[in-house]
Amino acid sequence: MTQLVLFNVLNGLIVGAFYALMALGLSLILNLSGVINFAHGGFLAIGAYIAYSLTPYIGFWGGLVVAPVLTAMLGALTEIALIRRLYGRDPLYSLLMTFGLALIFEDATRYIWGAQSVPYQIPGWLASPLSLNFFFLTGYRLFMVILVAITLIGLFLILGFTRIGIRIRAGTADLETVSVLGVNIRLLRTINFALGVYLAGLAGVLAAGMLGLQPTIGTSLSMPSFVAIIVGGLGSLPGTLLGGLLIGIASGISAGS
Repeated sequence: MTQLVLFNVLNGLIVGAFYALMALGLSLILNLSGVINFAHGGFLAIGAYIAYSLTPYIGFWGGLVVAPVLTAMLGALTEIALIRRLYGRDPLYSLLMTFGLALIFEDATRYIWGAQSVPYQIPGWLASPLSLNFFFLTGYRLFMVILVAITLIGLFLILGFTRIGIRIRAGTADLETVSVLGVNIRLLRTINFALGVYLAGLAGVLAAGMLGLQPTIGTSLSMPSFVAIIVGGLGSLPGTLLGGLLIGIASGISAGS
């Protein structure tokens, strides 16, 4: 019974970490640009599939590093080419735009990589259990939790102690004043959007190693992430982080009940 509870809580914590990464990226984009990015799950799936395609050439670790960066670059291009044109308009325009992009991304991944689920190979030594008694505690699961924690700490350090991070936080509070002070808000929004998409791409690569890879992987993880933003409080990044973890743990416990 204890093993079952620990198994469900651990699964919930890991899924909650995915939700937290996704929700923080969504919250960054929403807070600064006012865009409800329904395409966030599509970026997650693209990041995972890019890593899947790169792994035979540069290995698992190379894919883990490169795929989120390429996904962030795609996010920046998307913001410049499409999203930027909708700033200052009714939020419904950006909502419909990103919803359409989500459908395009899902169909594109299905067309390029197929509709069937494909296995995402992780190093064998990471797949091994760390304990005979707690067989579900594998090196990969522990690695995911540690990497997500490091990423989140890094994000909050960037936002709190770097010039670009301080500008993002200031723009979230009053973008017009930041613009008057001479900050290039067009570039600021692009960097912020790319940063949010980077978190989605990283979540996609990590999730693929645990959940497998299929075109709908982004949809299954993005909807609870929107809920995490509401639970944690709109505009609150720490609240969003806590909301994602709570939803993940709750879903893990309820799945085993």
